[in-house]
Amino acid sequence: MINRYQNLIGRTPRVLVVGDLMIDHYLWGSAERVSPEAPVVVVDVSRESSTLGGAGNVVSNLLALGAKVEVASVIGEDENGEIIASMLAHQGVGRASLIRQPGRTTSRKSRVMASHHQVMRFDRESKEAIDAASEERLEKAITSLLERVDMILLSDYGKGVLTPTLTQRVIALARARGIKVLVDPKGSDYSKYRGATLVTPNRKEAQMATGITINSEASLAEAIRWLYREVELEYAMITLSEDGMALYDGTKLTKIPTVAREVYDVTGAGDTVLAALGFALACGAPIIEAAHFANSAAAVVVGKLGSATATIDEVLAYENSSVGTVESRILNRDELAKKLENERAKGRKIVFTNGCFDILHAGHVRYLEQAKALGDILVVALNSDASVRALKGESRPVIPEGDRAYLVAALSAVDYVTIFDEETPYELIKLLQPDLLVKGGDYEPEKIVGYDIVTARGGEVKVMPFVEGRSTTSIIQRICAR
Repeated sequence: MINRYQNLIGRTPRVLVVGDLMIDHYLWGSAERVSPEAPVVVVDVSRESSTLGGAGNVVSNLLALGAKVEVASVIGEDENGEIIASMLAHQGVGRASLIRQPGRTTSRKSRVMASHHQVMRFDRESKEAIDAASEERLEKAITSLLERVDMILLSDYGKGVLTPTLTQRVIALARARGIKVLVDPKGSDYSKYRGATLVTPNRKEAQMATGITINSEASLAEAIRWLYREVELEYAMITLSEDGMALYDGTKLTKIPTVAREVYDVTGAGDTVLAALGFALACGAPIIEAAHFANSAAAVVVGKLGSATATIDEVLAYENSSVGTVESRILNRDELAKKLENERAKGRKIVFTNGCFDILHAGHVRYLEQAKALGDILVVALNSDASVRALKGESRPVIPEGDRAYLVAALSAVDYVTIFDEETPYELIKLLQPDLLVKGGDYEPEKIVGYDIVTARGGEVKVMPFVEGRSTTSIIQRICAR
């Protein structure tokens, strides 16, 4: 994609994460028999691993994206607390704002994994609110960090660190300094997040908070507007699992479709969304671009096992491969119109060209590569067999439309292919509304079919010369002469 997320590459925004730190502990093995003692599988453990979880997973995601991270939290005076402090130090994150509270149990979630499936989980943790002394010390630590951060992320896992008083105090302090505060919320009472920049509940969490069952476009709009209004947000977001996410900015509701193709483990996907949003916004990205970036980052991590992270390179690679298989690039006009609506919502420039593309040759390939270089998404409208016969006579096409479509769709420059029966693609252009119309030959732009449609909405029409000596007709003539 041309310049996709270019403003995020190589940036190191300073982000403060406040919330519930925990350890994600994994026991990995295989399950090949049932216990003779009870109707449960026996997992033969071959290895175990531990990573930062909860707010710690947000930290890890930010570090993977390239941010400089500060973390503030309360942990226990126990072995797990020491492990967390050591993990943070190993990643280059300071421990000065980690408050130790006597008698508190640091959270640790242990998951038993057998053949890439989670068999069970058991937790050790304290869930009660941190005490007054810890709260006061934590607030002082956060205040001391505000002068050197660009963004604050509140990762609330409901384990007692983000008390209502502390949360409201942090939001107030940040707003006074013009610092954005993004929240991954917990529970049903969102009053403690009032005045934040953005909250990111999933569908279930949003239903709990609003009391609205989200089962339609109308109920989604009602719930997200409730969040925006009642929590006094700058933006409201609801993540919708396989349906992507929804964003509301006070005037417009935008649906961002999912881009995940394989889902192995949803552990930590919400952490990735929060981290990616915070990273992109801290880099100065517009909210809609930040949301698309977070959506793609989440798609990367759910394709991995365990609490995972995504780098910018992985997000870019994922988006660049999101078109999928050759067959999935060949769409009917209605399917294509929906696809392009989503691409346009991501700010992508749509390039349209059309032709017969009978006996694909180097001239075709070079022409399509040049057309793709003019934008982000290249759509090729292919004349059907009947349409080719009407234009070129009964002896054409040599290659049937299905094969022609497959060959064109297999080219790296081409994003989508559709077949049209009409003599011209005028109605198709009217439906798809491309940003740029490209035609090969020596036409005058004003005489190209679709010129009036594209230019009426501020688009462009370009004429590109064919590669000299390369044409299907000349190939056929050479074959016949032999």
